[in-house]
Amino acid sequence: MQIKTVTDIIETFAPLALQEKYDNAGLLIGNPDSSINGVLVCVDVIESVIDEAIAMNLNLIIAHHPLIFNGLKKITGQNEVQRCVIKAIKNDIAIYAAHTNVDNVLDGVNGRIADKIGLVNRKTLQSKSEMLVKLVTFVPKLHVQRVREAIFEAGAGHIGNYDACSYNSEGYGSFRANSNATPFVGEVNKIHYEEETKIEVILPEYVQNKVIASMIKAHPYEEPAYDIFPLLNDFQQVGSGLVGELVEAEKESDFLQRMRVLFGGNPIRHTVFTGKKIKKVAVCGGSGSFLLQDAIKAGADIFLSADFKYHDFFGAENKIIIADVGHFETEQFTKELFFDIIRKKLPTFAVHISKVNTNPIIYS
Repeated sequence: MQIKTVTDIIETFAPLALQEKYDNAGLLIGNPDSSINGVLVCVDVIESVIDEAIAMNLNLIIAHHPLIFNGLKKITGQNEVQRCVIKAIKNDIAIYAAHTNVDNVLDGVNGRIADKIGLVNRKTLQSKSEMLVKLVTFVPKLHVQRVREAIFEAGAGHIGNYDACSYNSEGYGSFRANSNATPFVGEVNKIHYEEETKIEVILPEYVQNKVIASMIKAHPYEEPAYDIFPLLNDFQQVGSGLVGELVEAEKESDFLQRMRVLFGGNPIRHTVFTGKKIKKVAVCGGSGSFLLQDAIKAGADIFLSADFKYHDFFGAENKIIIADVGHFETEQFTKELFFDIIRKKLPTFAVHISKVNTNPIIYS
C-alpha cells in the first residue's frame, strides 16, 4: 500500500481544489509513492500523536488541521510545530491534512455533525459560486450513449441529488477534411454533413481536464468539437456550513442540554432563548461566526459553531440562538469521518483513531 492510495481516497471525497485559498491541505511531509504500514487519524498533530503513531508502527498520520499552516522559515525545534516536523521525518512518518476541503463538502465535517444531531433535509449554508462550467460537445448519433457515459463517469452531470444529468438536442454538423486528416466519416477534400446530437452537461471546474480527456477518448471523431462555458451558478453541494431540520422540534433548554452531552459535556456559551422550539438548526465546524447572517437568512432557530467573539453575540438580535460549542468539540467527529472514508474503500487496511486528546482548552 502506498501513501497516495490512501490520500487519493480522501481527495476523491473532498478534492483539494475545494480548500480555501489561505489553507494548506494535502501531503505535508512524506513521499506519496512510499509504502505505509497503517494510518492514524486525528484532529491535530502534536508530539504525543506522533509518539502514538511510532508506538503503533503507523507511518501515515491524517489530520484535520494542517501541521504546517503559516510556513516555516527554519526548523530548529524551537516550537512544537518544528519539533513535530523533525520527529516525523526522523521516524519516517508521513503527515497529511484534509482541512477546509473536508469542511466544504456537504457530507464532510458538517455532515458528520448533522448525523450526530439527527438533522434531515440538509443544505449548504453558504454555497460556493463560480466553480461550475458547462461542457457542450457534438456527437454522431450512433455514439452518443458511449460519449455521455464517459462524461458522466469522469464526474460531469451532477445536479443536487441527481446524476447523469444532460440536455440533448438534434441537428447536423458540417466539416471538410484536408489531405492531412483521417476522417471518421466523410471524404478528404469534400464537405460532409453529419446528423449529430448536441450534449450539454454541468461539471465542477476542478474535474474539467479529466472530463474533457474522457470525452475525447470516447468520441469517434479525430478532432471532436466542444465548448466550455464558465457559470455563475452556486455549487449547492459545496460551501461553508450546513442547515437542516430535526425530525421533531425540541424545547430550547432540552436541545442545548442534549448538545452539551453530545459534544463532550463542557459548558456551552449561548445567547438568550428566543422562546421558540428548536426545529431548524445551522451548524459549522470550527470558526463559523462569519456565517451568522446566512444562518438567520436560512431561518435557523439556532446556530451551533465556535470561536464567537464577545461582540459577535450581539448579532443574534433575538432572531436566533448562537451556541458556541467549542472549536475542537465541533470538529472532534472528523476523526470518525476519516476512519469511515478509508475503511469503506480499504476494509482490511490498518486504520486507527488517535486516543490523544489534542484540545488545548481546559474547562475548570
